Amino acid sequence: MTTANMRENEPSSKRVKPLSRVTSLASLISPVKAAPLKRIGQTLQRSISFRSDCRPWGRQIAPAITKRRDSKLWSETFDLGLGHMLSSTEIKRQEAIFELSQGEQDLIEDLKLAKKAYRDPMLKLSIMTEHELNQIFFTLDSLIPLHEDLLSRLREARKPDGSTDHVGHILVDWLPCLETYNSYCSNQVAAKALLDHKKQDHRVHDFLQRCLESPFSRKLDLWSFLDIPRSRLVKYPLLLREMLKHTSNDHPDRQHLDEAMNMIQSIVADINTQTGESECRYYKERLLYLESGQRDLLIDSSRILSCHGELKNNRGAKLHVFLFQDVLVVTRAITQNEQLCYQLHRQPIPVRDLEWEDLQDAEVRLGGSIRGAFSHSERIKNFFRVVFRSGGQLQTHCFQASDAFNKQQWLNCIRQAKEAVWSAECGAAQTACQDRARPQHDAQNHSDMLICCSRNISDYYQCCF
Repeated sequence: MTTANMRENEPSSKRVKPLSRVTSLASLISPVKAAPLKRIGQTLQRSISFRSDCRPWGRQIAPAITKRRDSKLWSETFDLGLGHMLSSTEIKRQEAIFELSQGEQDLIEDLKLAKKAYRDPMLKLSIMTEHELNQIFFTLDSLIPLHEDLLSRLREARKPDGSTDHVGHILVDWLPCLETYNSYCSNQVAAKALLDHKKQDHRVHDFLQRCLESPFSRKLDLWSFLDIPRSRLVKYPLLLREMLKHTSNDHPDRQHLDEAMNMIQSIVADINTQTGESECRYYKERLLYLESGQRDLLIDSSRILSCHGELKNNRGAKLHVFLFQDVLVVTRAITQNEQLCYQLHRQPIPVRDLEWEDLQDAEVRLGGSIRGAFSHSERIKNFFRVVFRSGGQLQTHCFQASDAFNKQQWLNCIRQAKEAVWSAECGAAQTACQDRARPQHDAQNHSDMLICCSRNISDYYQCCF
């Protein structure tokens, strides 16, 4: 399961474990938490798995020399003979501007590489159909001219000595172009699912493996390149924040940089929302109901998928759990018509009625012994329990996360989901109370409402009505 608290780094020359040491998907899945832009990238990146036992040919390839990308500082390009002495603050400002420009150049090179080294050869060799490639690469090509335009503007603004006086006005004029990222980011979940499915084809797997072992890839797989636009998008606020940090309030560029910061934050927030809704729709469409009674309006009305991921029950069976904004859904992952789907396991659990408990390692008092289900104490770690009581029915699930961090993310997501439901219901009830109280005893009822807001939601309703 992935979380929103993620630092985005654009792929460069990072080290990658040898093929034989790459961990399987099952051990890497962790809760997926908003914001979606970060969540999707993190989840998808961590779900990549190449299995050494499924390589179609037993060929041995000598280790290739990894092509590393050169990195340099702005100070290395500054011409002291043409320029003047700069303060340490101005040097840091110039470094931030240079990092923006250099990042655009790297991004353009990687997007072109994805097309030239992956998409075009797979199309030419009929490794995938044009329709499949269009689904996976989507609008990647259309992003290249956008960033070429920004890079060109930044270079034109650079003075002969290598310094740049103003970039704010350039960004204010250019940033609206990023709205085109909406469709690309919203398609990422479907693109990743199709790519993972196609990797089961030995021709696709072999081609991608050859690319991974080639110097041009810098040990990055195809998805790393496809995920670069999203990674770059969430980095713009960080770059602008760094520029603002080293731009004084009376600097001529300050006002435009402030405006650009507000713009990019709004753009990223909007794309976050639309990407999250797209992800939510994607998984709702892949839920399989064994019986009509499992269908729930809370699922149908959900627009937010707070988190999801693979968990094990106390018998070691793998389950895929979805926490939508108002309902928890426990499923089993199955393949139907060559597509990964999620078959509901028992009834959906409304978040407002869900109870949860953090279980200590080696916990045995669960209304049944977990210890008895495992032979070694080290295997009974990272459990938590959710309970749902409805009438005379009791539904209990004991879930095991892959590690302590994963477990904590699940608990945080559940806690936040319950708080959100509480807040929404409390707000609605308070509004209703105010509407009822206003015509009669305004002052007294206002006091009553403040008191009953501190009680639980059921008492609150009783107090108001």
